Amino acid sequence: MVGGALQIAGLLLGGIGMIGTFAVTGMPQWRVSAFIENNIIVFETIWEGLWMHCIRQANIRMQCKVYDSVLALSPDLQASRGLMCAGSVLSFLAFMVAIIGMKCTRCVQSRWQTKGCIILTAGLLFIISGAVELIPVCWVANTIISDFYNPMVNVAQKRELGEALYLGWVAAFCLVAAGAIFCCFCCCCEKTRSYGYSAPTHYPTHSQHLHRKTESSYSKSQYV
Repeated sequence: MVGGALQIAGLLLGGIGMIGTFAVTGMPQWRVSAFIENNIIVFETIWEGLWMHCIRQANIRMQCKVYDSVLALSPDLQASRGLMCAGSVLSFLAFMVAIIGMKCTRCVQSRWQTKGCIILTAGLLFIISGAVELIPVCWVANTIISDFYNPMVNVAQKRELGEALYLGWVAAFCLVAAGAIFCCFCCCCEKTRSYGYSAPTHYPTHSQHLHRKTESSYSKSQYV
């Protein structure tokens, strides 16, 4: 009962992390324009994402344009494209493997050991996908913070952390937590199985030993 609840909790966290990863990959709010010093044009907001940049005017009109070339992006955004796509694929694979390896799933001629290996694989995939997603999110955040406090960078080019980065941290945490739940569940169940299969060894007690000794002496007295 507890094991089934843990698996369902891990699957829910993994599903939330997977959906969040997909959303972060497509969202344009990675880098948002900063309204500091002389940059007081507050009715216009600039969003820069992995695939497009958008200009939102007074919460009424928004225009987005896909990047013409990958080379026009900064190195952190270029690497983030590939890493986020890899993280999305890994999270999807982990979610599907977790569904297959769920304890409630009944497969033809399936054994517990096989399902345990599947669950462990799903947990490792969740952890790897969370780590892969965490790399670009932290990299872009570090670049934004460094440029923000760099006096050599023009004020109009400074950016702030967008909503996609915060959502990326939450999604990565959910993926890692789901992977940890599946791995811990597999290890605990493996120990339980090993304890269950080890048959207890019964040793004769002192009273049983005395009883056998009395019986043997009685049989010898009869023959005498």
